[in-house]
Amino acid sequence: MGDISKDINSKFANNRIKALLNILYTANWIEGFQNEFFKPYGISPQQFNILRILNGAGEPVNVQIIKDRMIERSPNATRLMDKLCAKNYIERLPCDHDRRVVKITITREGKALLESIPNNFNKNLLKNLNEDEAEQLSNLLDKMR
Repeated sequence: MGDISKDINSKFANNRIKALLNILYTANWIEGFQNEFFKPYGISPQQFNILRILNGAGEPVNVQIIKDRMIERSPNATRLMDKLCAKNYIERLPCDHDRRVVKITITREGKALLESIPNNFNKNLLKNLNEDEAEQLSNLLDKMR
């Protein structure tokens, strides 16, 4: 089991500082794991999130809805979508009556990619927590925000 004090060879002034640094350290650890996991699929975790949002929507949605639903609020969502478009995983659908409005939809290729990715890939990240501990962690993080 990890211990942030040992992992970064540091002491902390108090438990609140230790907890905050532990959250940041753990978030970076999760991000690294996810980046490595998605590398063979040729997408980033953020691009996976966009595909997941579009697949769940079941209909074309505008860019703002995608941005609002993203786990990691990203100012570069348009660039992420450009890359997904170039790979033919999503499609931009211009509005007939207002050219400023563009809806985004997932393509067959995008759905096929999602289906090829195991849906339990994050399971290993939480393997050391039982269901009650995971709920407690989630509740504490909600309380913090």
